[in-house]
Amino acid sequence: MAKLYFRYGTVGSAKTLNLLAVAHSYSQQAKRVIVMKPALDDRFGYGVVKSRAGLEREADILLHPTTQLNQTEFSGVSCILVDEAQFLSRSVIDQLRSLAIDIDVPVICYGLRSDFRTDLFEGARRLFELADEITEIKTTCFFCNRRALFNLKLLDGKPTIDGPSIELGAEEKYLPACARCYTEKIQNKDSVR
Repeated sequence: MAKLYFRYGTVGSAKTLNLLAVAHSYSQQAKRVIVMKPALDDRFGYGVVKSRAGLEREADILLHPTTQLNQTEFSGVSCILVDEAQFLSRSVIDQLRSLAIDIDVPVICYGLRSDFRTDLFEGARRLFELADEITEIKTTCFFCNRRALFNLKLLDGKPTIDGPSIELGAEEKYLPACARCYTEKIQNKDSVR
């Protein structure tokens, strides 16, 4: 039986690069792969799945909170890959779980575990509840060599816990941080750039 996978990590842990490598591997074997992403993620262009390393491809399906996935559209698919899964609604995650079970196709979701306040995103929470396999994609803290656990948000170069939970950005706005550095930076609010 196919599984629902959740591969999570902090910002900068090469989640999307990993997704694109998996998509490439399936394609090299002449297997059909479907790549999905939330429609709200337009950082690199609408419908573009792009890693910070420069690799990119178009998403096959853009997901909205109310998207209804029709299982018949996935006939002949060898794998479903989902980027930025933390932004998905509970309903969409439930449907991805059903795809894995009902049509026996692996569904591999990539995303953040928590926001810059250390709160779980809705999609991540549901994946932790439903995924058959959960794997952390590890990276080191921007400030030291410990394992990064949190996403430190910057506003004008200074750490902050203010603003909306979902605010798109890359290295100019978020840095990976270990628990110690995250706490120190939030408490001190000194410029990190």
